[in-house]
Amino acid sequence: MLPTDNRLRRREDFATAVRRGRRAGRPLLVVHLRSSGATDPHAAGESSPPTRAGFVVSKAVGVAVVRNAVKRRLRHLMRDRIAELPPGSLVVVRALPGAGDATHAQLARDLDAALQRLLGGAPQTEGRGRGTR
Repeated sequence: MLPTDNRLRRREDFATAVRRGRRAGRPLLVVHLRSSGATDPHAAGESSPPTRAGFVVSKAVGVAVVRNAVKRRLRHLMRDRIAELPPGSLVVVRALPGAGDATHAQLARDLDAALQRLLGGAPQTEGRGRGTR
């Protein structure tokens, strides 16, 4: 479970992450990341705000039991990865319809690949962008 300080709850925060953040899509999920550059690390008496994550799992994923299971898995996966993200970031993980049938390992692989791409550590997949043929 994600600690309370790391939970994204307000509609405005979800909208900010989705509209103004960067996006990385995978077969099972889409991750939106809005890095916060507004905080001054040298400001006296201010600490950096925590990274917060929220999850969107629509009815297209499955019935309520399946949706809740997907949310629990994603929360658990994000708890282990939240420290890797820049302080003050907003992260929205949107599950796609295939996520309901996916295993924990498959969700973890897609989440890791999306976060790595957003954080600038992953090369683009072959056949996309400006590759040589």
